[in-house]
Parts: sequence; structure tokens; C-alpha cells
Amino acid sequence: MKKKSKILSEISDWIKTLSVGLVLGILASKVLVTSAQVPTGSMEDTVMPGSRLIINRVAYVMSEPKRGDIIAFYYPDDGETVYLKRIIGLPGETVEGTDGKVFVNGKPLEEDYIREMIDSDFGPFHVPEDMYFVMGDNRNNSWDSRFWEQKYVAEEKIIGKAEIEYFPKIKVLF
Repeated sequence: MKKKSKILSEISDWIKTLSVGLVLGILASKVLVTSAQVPTGSMEDTVMPGSRLIINRVAYVMSEPKRGDIIAFYYPDDGETVYLKRIIGLPGETVEGTDGKVFVNGKPLEEDYIREMIDSDFGPFHVPEDMYFVMGDNRNNSWDSRFWEQKYVAEEKIIGKAEIEYFPKIKVLF
């Protein structure tokens, strides 16, 4: 009888441990981090199609999004599809593209992460408060703020900051 009681006690301990682990895992994935797979080539050569990323959901709890951050967010025109783009324009700034370059408040943006210059002019777009203007790194193959009906990403629609690529290779994105 003692042996049966010991086995039941052991099983109970395992169930408790696994339950706590499961709850912590779910909580971490809903509150702290999430994973995303890159479906298109709009962010080449920074991240490639099929890459898997870790998105930091709490990146902007203590700080504001910054120009150059790669963010996951809900696409403004449908509010459901998750997109991944780079922040180019911050609240209150004016963004435009001319002669193959992107300008913010009239000054050319230094961008060592893009693969080629833009092939068409756009803007100027004035970014409203609590909104962000985003673009893909593969500028000539990216469906981004330049083309959307709702041009800007609202701060509350940002899921988090893409920080680490973990497949097919490990790479820090910031």
C-alpha cells in the first residue's frame, strides 16, 4: 500500500510541475515574448523569407519605439494581419522620398541596411502623434506605409520589437 501511495504522490508532483511550467510558458508567450515567421521578402537582406524571429512584447513598456527598430504590428488597413517592418518616421516628423533617397524632416536618412535605393518618389507624409511611418528594407518590393490606405501604425497596434532571428541562423537584429 505504501508503494502505491508513493507512486501516486510522485505522479501528483509531476503533474504540478508540468502544470506550473505550462502556465509559465503560456504567460511568457502572451506577455513577454512571441515568435513570428517572415512570410515575404520585404525585409531582405536583414531578414529573409522563412526566418523565425523572437518578438519582445515588453520592449516599449519603459521606452518609446525608435527610428530603425524592426517591429511586429497589426496591419492598419485590416487590424488583423501581422506585419514586420522598420520604423522610419516618428510622431511629428515628415517623411518623403525623392531621387532614390528617404528624407526625414528634410534630411537624408542614413540607411546601411537597405539593398537598393527607392525607385519612385513618395510623400511628403506628416506622421501624427502616437503613430509611426514604417518601411521594409527591400524598398522596391515592400508593401508598407507608402501604399496603405491608413498610412501609419498606431502605437497601440505594435506587438513588439523584433530582436533575435533564431532560424535558420541565430542573429541579433538590433
